[in-house]
Amino acid sequence: MIPPTFRDRVIAPSLLAADFSRIREEVTRTIKAGADWLHLDVMDGHFVDNISFGPAVIQAVHETNDIFLDVHLMISRPDHYLPRFVAAGADLITVHVEAGHDVAETLHRIRESGCKAGLAINPATPVEAAQPYLDQIDLLLCMTVVPGFGGQPFMEEVLPKIAAAAAWREKHELHYHIEVDGGIDAVTAAKCAQAGANVMVAGSSTYRAPDMAAAVRAIREA
Repeated sequence: MIPPTFRDRVIAPSLLAADFSRIREEVTRTIKAGADWLHLDVMDGHFVDNISFGPAVIQAVHETNDIFLDVHLMISRPDHYLPRFVAAGADLITVHVEAGHDVAETLHRIRESGCKAGLAINPATPVEAAQPYLDQIDLLLCMTVVPGFGGQPFMEEVLPKIAAAAAWREKHELHYHIEVDGGIDAVTAAKCAQAGANVMVAGSSTYRAPDMAAAVRAIREA
């Protein structure tokens, strides 16, 4: 599946909020609810203070359902582990600028592997840290919570950073998506969209909604 342009709204529910005892069924439910991508948060207990899952889970999702896999590596040394996630079936791989690696080289290797390349910045990281690489990516992920755990409240102070990334994109005639992750629901998605984001990662607000399809629709239309 080819991702839409940055002018299109993309809804990417985060598997982290799903029922892990029924992963295959939860991914099927995600697709039926109208989601565009599936967001997969990989955490190593080192770069962030939590451990989630690794390539085996991504491969299982890839082999049992057909949806664009948006893999977010919240891990140290993503350059070392990169081949495992490519082999597992990732469609887009996002690495953190703060993760202790040669960022340009890692992004090059992601794109060389045939995957789309994403770069993430934490709330405390200025957008200037990502600017040297913005012509090398398909997606910029602006974390709207401190990464590591789901269910945190949205941090409105990230909105100017999103706007700055969108302004840089326009000024330099680039085409990267701007993704937001953390505390996203219909209300906060509207604020992010106004600032310039188009890819909305939503965990609790989708998987734990009474009607997942309605929740996805509300975020899309916000």
